[in-house]
Amino acid sequence: MSRRVVRRSKFRHVFGQAAKADQSYEDIRVSKVTWDSSFCAVNPKFLAIIVEAGGGGAFIVLPLAKTGRVDKNYPLVTGHTAPVLDIDWCPHNDNVIASASDDTTVMVWQIPDCTPMRNITEPILTLEGHSKRVGILCWHPTARNVLLSAGGDNVILIWNVGTGEVLLSLDDMHPDVIHSVCWNSNGSLLATTCKDKNLRIIDPRKGQVVAERARPHEGARPLRAVFTADGKLLSTGFSRMSERQVALWDPNNFEEPVALQEMDTSNGVLLPFYDPDSSIVYLCGKGDSSIRYFEITDEPPFVHYLNTFSSKEPQRGMGFMPKRGLDVSKCEIARFYKLHERKCEPIIMTVPRKSDLFQDDLYPDTPGPEPALEADEWLSGQDAEPVLISLRDGYVPPKHRELRVTKRNILDRRPLVGKIRLRSTPAQSTHPPPAPFLTQPLLSSAPQQQHTLETLLEEIKALREQVQAQEQRITALENMLCELVDGTD
Repeated sequence: MSRRVVRRSKFRHVFGQAAKADQSYEDIRVSKVTWDSSFCAVNPKFLAIIVEAGGGGAFIVLPLAKTGRVDKNYPLVTGHTAPVLDIDWCPHNDNVIASASDDTTVMVWQIPDCTPMRNITEPILTLEGHSKRVGILCWHPTARNVLLSAGGDNVILIWNVGTGEVLLSLDDMHPDVIHSVCWNSNGSLLATTCKDKNLRIIDPRKGQVVAERARPHEGARPLRAVFTADGKLLSTGFSRMSERQVALWDPNNFEEPVALQEMDTSNGVLLPFYDPDSSIVYLCGKGDSSIRYFEITDEPPFVHYLNTFSSKEPQRGMGFMPKRGLDVSKCEIARFYKLHERKCEPIIMTVPRKSDLFQDDLYPDTPGPEPALEADEWLSGQDAEPVLISLRDGYVPPKHRELRVTKRNILDRRPLVGKIRLRSTPAQSTHPPPAPFLTQPLLSSAPQQQHTLETLLEEIKALREQVQAQEQRITALENMLCELVDGTD
């Protein structure tokens, strides 16, 4: 009886190719900060890159079509007082990006569709809650306006960007610096890696570690981990002999890996980029000049090596385009934005096909820009899978959508002695309610003080409404200006 030697897979011949020179972004001073983030974020509208900046931190945002040499005076997004360490586009609004910095803050920015005339210096929201630098950002995959940040204070904060509040604080789970955080597909669980060499799966709403694996990789270098589509975990790390490894884990049985492969002895941290539609993971090492890709399947050896894309120059960082930003007419299944010292180069992964028709097997329905839940619904315990869209007719990004931030009434917050701290309401909180705060007896025993406080709050509210109306007017005028400029072009 004959035995099939070659494994059947439609991704066995994935072909990587660097874009032509005129499709690159030239003359960009990529940041030299020694931090293991990708330094680059991309969506179907914009490319954002962390750049060198004097007197603070900055990143540049370019429309995807603006290829070629970038003017040295091109406007930047500046506002942080120390280097920017991570950036991440909102999956539900292509005009909103978050940035994390060494200055302990997270800022949320609205990027206009037209090129701004000057630097963008005013974020829509500044989130202050960490006591040390913030190095990791990750938007929730299905809930609107939910953003996760992790800092050097070993704390994970989950924010409602729509109100500026901290929804959840996970501050006693990691004894050392957090290296990576990843949501699962519906945003019900987190996978984290830490300097203590442990891999943890956390239920953030219950505030507890539901599974933990000590030293999934024996080496001393940082780990990374991502969830796969079926709920398994794929981790990258180093062996005791400093060989780079990739491993697949079943959270229900953390004792032994489902699969473990050793790769090489390079010392660059492997950044995993996972595509749930094709179950392919792309491993990009900082300082490497190659991208390796593997297919994750249910058949041994479970992690199947596919191929390696190699180039001459090492990569400083890497951006990974969401599936809805790809060109389906060219059978493109992934696109990377590789950072060099002075430029960014797109790298396109395709599956060669003879037919020009839409390839259903390559493009199953993929997560679209609409959220499945509101922040309060997620916090109350609801879960929902991403809202999927078809790519059969391609994807056209929607026009500029404004992020509206509505600060809660100050009386709804819970001040602690000497400091006001935002927290979730007692009905939603997983923690015991705080002790009665000082303003309650004062209000009840002093009607005059209450009257004065209410008057001040009403005046503040009226002023905020005026400012919001002015901001909306400015946004409307900017959009009209963009349409006029586009019309004259």
